[in-house]
Amino acid sequence: MNFKIKPYALSTIAASVLLAPTAYAATEVQFWHAFTGRLGELVAEQVDTFNSSQTDYEIVAANKGNYSETLNAGIAAFRAKEQPHILMVFEVGTATMMGAKGAIKPVYEVMADAGAEFDAGAYIGSVKGYYTTTEGDMLSLPFNSSTPVLWVNKDALKEAGVDPDVDMSTWQQVGEVLDKVKAAGSDCPLTTAWQSWIHLENLSAYHDTPFATKDNGFAGLDTELAFNSELQVQHIQTMGDWAKEGKFMYAGRRNEGGANFRAGECALFTESSAGYAGISSEAEFEFEVRPLPYWEGAKGAPQNTIIGGASLWVMEGHEDEEYKGVAAFLNFLSTADIQSKWHQNTGYLPITLAAGKKTRLDGFYDENPGTDIAVIQMTAKEPTANSKGLRLGSFDQIRGIIDEELEAVWSGDKTAQVALDSAVERGNQLLRRFERANQ
Repeated sequence: MNFKIKPYALSTIAASVLLAPTAYAATEVQFWHAFTGRLGELVAEQVDTFNSSQTDYEIVAANKGNYSETLNAGIAAFRAKEQPHILMVFEVGTATMMGAKGAIKPVYEVMADAGAEFDAGAYIGSVKGYYTTTEGDMLSLPFNSSTPVLWVNKDALKEAGVDPDVDMSTWQQVGEVLDKVKAAGSDCPLTTAWQSWIHLENLSAYHDTPFATKDNGFAGLDTELAFNSELQVQHIQTMGDWAKEGKFMYAGRRNEGGANFRAGECALFTESSAGYAGISSEAEFEFEVRPLPYWEGAKGAPQNTIIGGASLWVMEGHEDEEYKGVAAFLNFLSTADIQSKWHQNTGYLPITLAAGKKTRLDGFYDENPGTDIAVIQMTAKEPTANSKGLRLGSFDQIRGIIDEELEAVWSGDKTAQVALDSAVERGNQLLRRFERANQ
C-alpha cells in the first residue's frame, strides 16, 4: 500500500523540527577505580546517583584491576595521551603521583578553576594530611580511607573455651588467647591481610616509632627506611614464632586471608576497617571489631594508626568544561549524605567531619557497636611526625620487597632481624633511585 504525504504535512514537520529544543549531550568524565564485588557495586551506585541528579555531566566509571594495576593503567594511559579525568590511586602511590610532573592537576586548583565551593577544613585532619602539601593545599581527594583493626570470631573463641569478651588490647594478651585457641585444635587461630601495612607501617605509627627518617618521607626525598629497630624486630619475630607453632596462618600478601575469616575458619583477623562490607554480608557467625593491639610497655603506645585505601587524583590534559564536571562529582562524593552512607556500608572512614557527625546522630554506632573504633583509633591523639603517615617514592615496589622478606620469616628461613635488615637495605636502593629521578 502506498501513502502520500500532503504538502501542508511536510511544512508542519519541518516547522516542528526547527522549533524543537536542541538536545545537548552531557559532558563525559572518565573515572578509573580498583573496586570489584560489593565495593564495586557501591561505587556504581554513587555514580548512578550523581548522574541521575543532574544532566550536565556523565561520570563513566571503569574498573582497571587491583590498586597496583589501576595505577599502572593510569600511567600507561597518560603516556599514550588517553588518560582518564579521575584516577584512583592507593595511598602508597602518593609520592609517585606527586613526582609525576605535568601528569596531575591538584584538586585545589581544579576546584578554584571551576569556581566550585571547596573547604579543605571540612575533611578529617588525620586523613587529609596524607594528601596535602605542607601549606595545606589538597593534591588529591580522600575517597576510601581505612585503618587496621582486629576482627574477632566470637563463636570460634567460645568453641575454644575462651571468653568471647576477653581483653585483647595488647599483643601479649593476644598471644595468650592464641595459645588457648591452638590447644583447642584450631588450624587458624590468627590470620592477616596486608601484612606490611598492618604489621610494619601501622605497627610503627601506633608505637610512635619511625618507619623511615625525615618524618617518614614527608620532610624530604632523602629519606631512609628505619623499620628494623628493636620494636619492629620484636613484633615480626613474635609472629614468625607464632607461624612456626601453628598459631598464625599466612594466606597471602593482599587480602587472601579474608576468605578464611569470613568462612569462619579463623578466630582472629587483622584487617582493614573496610572489611566490614564483606564480613557483615558473608559471615555466618557472631563477629566483633576490636582496636588494633599494641605492645604493653612500649613507650608512646598506643598513639594513632594511619590510613590505607586510596584517593582520587585528577589528570591533566582535559578541557575546562570537563574539569567543571570533575569538580561537581568530587564535591558530590564529599557531601555528608553520600559520605555517611559510604562509611556505614563499607567500614571506610567518613572523610569529612560532617559525615562522621551525621553517622553518630543517625544512631549507626549505637546499633552497630564497634563500627566507630576505626575513627576513634585514628583521631584520639594528635598525630606525631612518626604517625601522620608515609610518603615514600617507589613504595609499591618497596612493599613487594617487604612482603618477600616477611614470607622468609613466616617460613622459618630467616630471623626477623636478618629479614628486616635486608628489606631496609634493598628498599633504600629504590629510594635513592627515586630521589635521583625527581631532583
